[in-house]
Amino acid sequence: MLAAFALSGCATIGSATPLPDGRDVAFGQRAMVDGPIVQPVEVLEDSRCPMNARCIWAGRVRVKMIWWRGNGEKQPFEVTLGESTPLADGAIRLESVRPEKMTNVTLKPEDYRFSFRFDGGI
Repeated sequence: MLAAFALSGCATIGSATPLPDGRDVAFGQRAMVDGPIVQPVEVLEDSRCPMNARCIWAGRVRVKMIWWRGNGEKQPFEVTLGESTPLADGAIRLESVRPEKMTNVTLKPEDYRFSFRFDGGI
C-alpha cells in the first residue's frame, strides 16, 4: 500500500504543466524565455502606425513586465519593441507584438500577444 502512495505522488509531480516559451505570450501569462521567467502586465505605450494608414513615424510599443527571480521575488522592468533590455546575466528583447494595429479597431489587453528572446550572459 505504501508503494501505491509513493507512485501516485510521483505521477502528480510529473504532471505539472511546464511554462510556455516566449513565442506567444498573453498578458498575465508567465513564460520561460531561454532561462528567465517573465510576465507582461501592461502596455505602457502602443503608438505603432496602423497597418492601414500612412504615418511619418513607425511608432513604438513599451510593455511593463515582471521578472520572476529564482527566489520567488518579483522584479518589475520595462521592454520596448525591438530594443534589448538588461536582465539577469544577459538581455531580453521584445521581438514582436500582435495583432497589427488598425485604424478602425481598438485593441483590448486580451488581444495582445508578445514574442521575446533572451540572450544570456557568459
